[in-house]
Amino acid sequence: MKRVAMSRRSLFEVGTCVVAGAAIIPEIASARTETGLSPESEALIRRWYKSWETKDWHPIDMMLADDFTFTSAAGDDHISKSTFKKQCWETQIDHIKHFDLLHICGSGDEALVMYVCSTKNDQTFRNVEYIRLKNQKIEAIECYFGAESSFPSAVSAGHG
Repeated sequence: MKRVAMSRRSLFEVGTCVVAGAAIIPEIASARTETGLSPESEALIRRWYKSWETKDWHPIDMMLADDFTFTSAAGDDHISKSTFKKQCWETQIDHIKHFDLLHICGSGDEALVMYVCSTKNDQTFRNVEYIRLKNQKIEAIECYFGAESSFPSAVSAGHG
């Protein structure tokens, strides 16, 4: 049998890694099991995207919680409903033709939605949005899209 000599430093490094790994395991183990969205939550999410096609703010406003926030990589950091209306709705509504929802997956009051949006000038872009619901209202949306050079997105030149 071959003997392997280990220094105290090596043992300390291994022990540190074991302790760090043990600290991470409970967090991984506590990840929620996906149980799916309720039919009401899925219907609300589908209605949200469909409402953009009507070009009417009132139904959109009624779906958003009073404390709604919107976040995106375009510099929107938890902006309020009124700021969302001014910066996002009013600047984009005349460009949106329709949304094709590719995936809706979620659990409880949270969902991820991947969609392709078609614009009036026959361009498309794909985004993923994290949506958090509360009392059958949309409480928060976080929008994720690629950089201009990687995939056409809402902020890419010529996509409006």
